[in-house]
Order: sequence, then C-alpha cells, then structure tokens
Amino acid sequence: MSSMGHQDDENIETKEMDGRSLSSSQDQEPYVHKVGIPPRQNLFKEFQSTVKETFFADDPLRSFKDQSKSRKFILGIEAIFPIVSWGRNYSLKKFRGDLISGLTIASLCIPQDIGYAKLANLAPQYGLYSSFVPPLIYSVMGSSRDIAIGPVAVVSLLLGTLLQNEIDPNENPEDYRRLAFTATFFAGITQATLGVFRLGFLIDFLSHAAIVGFMGGAAITIALQQLKGFLGIAKFTKKTDIISVMDSVFSSAHHGWNWQTIVIGATFLAFLLFAKYIGKKSQKFFWVPAIAPLISVVLSTFFVCITRADKHGVAIVKHIEKGINPSSVKEIYFSGDYLGRGVRIGIVAGMIALTEAIAIGRTFASMKDYQLDGNKEMMALGAMNVVGSMTSCYVATGSFSRSAVNFMAGCETLVSNIIMSFIVFLTLQFITPLFKYTPNAILSSIIISAVINLVDYKAAILIWKIDKFDFVACMGAFFGVVFASVEIGLLIAVSISFAKILLQVTRPRTAILGKIPRTTVYRNIQQYPEAMRVPGVLIIRVDSAIYFSNSNYVKERILRWLMDEEERVKVDYQTRIQFLIVEMSPVTDIDTSGIHALEELNRSLQKRDVKLVLANPGPVVIDKLHTSNFANLLGVDKIFLTVAEAVAYCSPKLAEDP
Repeated sequence: MSSMGHQDDENIETKEMDGRSLSSSQDQEPYVHKVGIPPRQNLFKEFQSTVKETFFADDPLRSFKDQSKSRKFILGIEAIFPIVSWGRNYSLKKFRGDLISGLTIASLCIPQDIGYAKLANLAPQYGLYSSFVPPLIYSVMGSSRDIAIGPVAVVSLLLGTLLQNEIDPNENPEDYRRLAFTATFFAGITQATLGVFRLGFLIDFLSHAAIVGFMGGAAITIALQQLKGFLGIAKFTKKTDIISVMDSVFSSAHHGWNWQTIVIGATFLAFLLFAKYIGKKSQKFFWVPAIAPLISVVLSTFFVCITRADKHGVAIVKHIEKGINPSSVKEIYFSGDYLGRGVRIGIVAGMIALTEAIAIGRTFASMKDYQLDGNKEMMALGAMNVVGSMTSCYVATGSFSRSAVNFMAGCETLVSNIIMSFIVFLTLQFITPLFKYTPNAILSSIIISAVINLVDYKAAILIWKIDKFDFVACMGAFFGVVFASVEIGLLIAVSISFAKILLQVTRPRTAILGKIPRTTVYRNIQQYPEAMRVPGVLIIRVDSAIYFSNSNYVKERILRWLMDEEERVKVDYQTRIQFLIVEMSPVTDIDTSGIHALEELNRSLQKRDVKLVLANPGPVVIDKLHTSNFANLLGVDKIFLTVAEAVAYCSPKLAEDP
C-alpha cells in the first residue's frame, strides 16, 4: 500500500512539472531557425565547380576513377570508339535482327538517296555515296543503337538552297560540287567542335515548337519543289517560296506539263501512300512502306524501259556513275573567296543536321531505356561528315523515317548501318546502270510520300493548347519557310526562340501569396482562390534569378503590386500594409544589379513606412546578401527560413491560429 501511495505522489509531481513546463513554453516565443550561410569556398574551387556543372554535368570521367593505367587506356578507346565496348558481347542472335533491319533500311535508302541528291542539286550518285561512308564511320564512333545514317530531305533542301545562292549548279557544276564538299567539311568541324568542347547545350536554343514549324514548312517546300518532276515541267523557278513555285507551275500548265509523267507519278504516289497506310494499320506490316519505294523504282524503270516513255517527254535519271566514292580531298576549298561561304553554309547545315540527329537519337534511346551521350554523338556525326567530305559525300545525319523502320525491324546494334552500307556498296559497284531509265516522277513521288509525315499538325495543335507564345514561334518558322525561304524560316525560328528566352529572363513572373486555410502553407492566390491574404502583410514571390537584365523590372513590379494592394485595402477599409515579405525560394542567384535593386526597394518602402522582410533565400543569394552588407542593412532579424516564420514575425496573432 505504501509503495502504491509513493507511486501516486510521483505521478502527481510529474504532472505538475509537465504543466509548469507547458505553461512556461507557451510564454516563450516560438523558436525561429536562422537562414544558414554556406561556408566560403576559395575562388579556384568555386570556378572549378561552375565549369564542371556547365560543361561536365554528366561527369564523363567517373568510370576512370580508381582504375589502373591499362584499364584507363582501354576505357579511353571505348569512349572514342564505342564499338569496342558493345562489340565484345555481340552474338549471332543480335546479328539476325541487325541483318533484317539493315536489308530493310537499304531498300528504303537507295531510292531516297537518289531523290535527295536532286534536292541538293547534285548528281544522283552523291546521295548513294553519302549512305556508304558516313554510316560506317558512325557505326564505329556513334552511341545510338537505332539511328539510321544518310542524306535527309530537310538538310538536302537547305544545302541546295544555300549553295545555289552562291553558285548556279547548271552553269558551274564543278564549283558548285566543290562548295558542297567544303560546306560538308565545315559542317563536320562544327559538329565535332561542339562535342569536343561540350557545347551541346547550344542546340537546345532552338525550341521544340520552332523545330516543329520549321520541319513542317520545309516539308511543304520540298513537296512543292517535287512538282517539277511530278508534272514533267522543264523550266522551273529556282526560288522556293510557295508564290513563286505555284506561279511557275500554273504558268506552264498549257504547254509544260507532260500527261505520261503525271500518270506515272500519281499512280506510284497512290501506291506509296497506300503502303504507308498498311504499315500504320498494323505494326507487323512495317516492312511494306519500307520496301514500297524500291518496288516503285523497279516497276517504273521497267515500264519506261519497255515502253520507251522517255521518247515521249518522260524525264529520266539517265546516268549514275558506277563505282565507290572517289576521293574529294583536293576539291575542298581551303582558301579563296569560296572558303568563307563554305564555312557559313557548313555551320548552318551542320547545326540543323545535328539538331535532327540528336532529337531522333534521344527519342529511340528513351523508347529502349538507354542513355545517349550527346557530346559523343556530336563527335561521331562530326567525324563522319569530315571523312564524308573527303570521299565525295554531302552532309549526312540521322533520318527519322529510316530510323523508325530500323527500330521496328528489330535492330539490336549499329551493325544494321554497316549492312546498309554494304548493300549500297554493291549497288554502286554493280546495279547503278540499271537506274538509267528510272523516271524523275517516281523520285518525286518517293520524296513527297517521305516528307508528308514531317507536317506534324497534331504537335502544332498541342503547342497551341499548351503555350500560345510557342505557337507563335511554330507558325513564324512555318510561314517563314513556306512564304520566304528556308534560311529566312530558320532565322525566324532562331529569333523567336531567343526572343522567348529574353522575355522570360527580362520579365520574370511574380505572384501574391496567401495562406491556405488550416495550414501554414502560402501559395499563389490565383492558383488557390481560397488562400487568404494576411492583414497588414503583402507576400510576393519572385519566380526567377534576379540579374541586371531584370532587376529594375522586379523592383518596379513589386512596387506596383504594393500600390495595387494599398488601393484595395483602402477601398475595403482594411488594415494598411505594414510589411512586405519577398519569398525568395525560386531566386537561384542574384548579381550586383539585383542587390542594388533590393537596396532601392528597401529605401522606397521605408518612405512608405513599410518594412521589407525576406523569406528563404538560397545559399548563393544569402551569401551575396551578407557579402554586400545588405543583410546587415536590412537587419538579419528580417530574414527568415520560411514564409510562415516571416508572417509570425509580422503578424503574431495569425501565427497562433493556423
């Protein structure tokens, strides 16, 4: 009994102590955690960290750590030539898939290459040359398993347009061809340089919306250019805009169209589109649209040969040089007037080719769940175009149509590209004379059917729904290509992309925050209408870093918010604004102009008898605020870890009742 009484006494004492501690804790002010200041780094380490994050974010040397010298050497070879790595695990099962894929994309690329060479105003064999050497180089150095290398429609058109602005391909074909090789050489140098110096982020400045518009416009332009071969028109405009092309088409309607050519072109275009429809209807028939172009070439060539339709006005290919790529090292301009022109055209063509290849590579890499090293891709693409320029090739890149067929055919590795190159080699050695009677109309039909898919109207509709400014960029690029020229469309695409970046940097978003009921969470009152304003307190969030380019705007926008809020509370007879809290969580960085803007803001608020309070500045920002002495000027006690703590300082009564 005595022990039980002793226990009861202890319990009573414990309860009394708990009660005293609870009452004393309620009397105390809530604990406020100060915003931490990161430890100071020396200048060299800070610079080293910045460079690493900018150029080596993927930490490419990670695999070299703690390795022997011999192992590092092998890893270095594998980094430059990935075939050494995946080649060790190659098997007969993988070869079976690559063989089927290689044969399938070869049947697609041969007729396309002949047509794309004409787009670039080059002889047909140069298209085939560009599907022989570049895929072999890429197979050794590339990291994408699915991409199919060769000439593509958009780059061929772009190159042809830019080159013919400098040299007429009909009057001076030799200089034109030399300038094409020069442009290809510098396209490769541009791509390789971006890879070596890890500047791949530059191609991201061309937005997805701008690319969709540019590709769609280029597809329309390419299709319109094919009306020359499709209708059998002898004299055709050299301009690419839709008005000039349609004027050229209709002005020659009475005397320039050839009905036999139109019948051949229309018949096989219908066949190609039907083959595409079958391929889309069922994936097991993926090979139908892939082999349809080759079947069309064989059948149309046979038809023209036995009927001698070429004597009735049907234009034919006539002659394709037999044999593999001749050396073109001596044909590249390394001096003279054409050097500068070649460099300029090469940079533009190289960047567009690179953008297309990287986009295709990333698409299929994500589908098969493997990582694509963008910088390695740039070096591989650059190397293949440099070597290609020395072996009579023009700019090659990844082809979306062929890559899609390659993927669906079950390719396992880049051996499919090697098999495709081998088939092209056999074609160049033995089969090219058979293309003599191939009608130009069938090449036009093949190109038209190939570029139709580049008009991605579904993507344009989605862009309109998501972001109206992106849609403006998309349509600007589209109409620029269709109504002006390819280079004007490209310029518009780049300009609008840069304009969007500048607009977002110079005019960052800001928002008024309110308190979500029954929480201590503060969110945008436009997104959460139920969020309540804090009486006497204005909370503003800045959604961007504060730099020289936007610091003045941020200051003026905050003051404008304050004036609007003061007018509102005056009309509603509410408590006047006494505190302005700036929520700085999204502010990743601030420069001297930004700090100067905060100082000016603080002075303006003092004149209005409003106190400035900061909430949750990041490590970089708080470090600079202390270094500049602004933190002491404002008062360290006015910088808080959270908005809730800042509000508790400004409005204690509200903090007690969440």
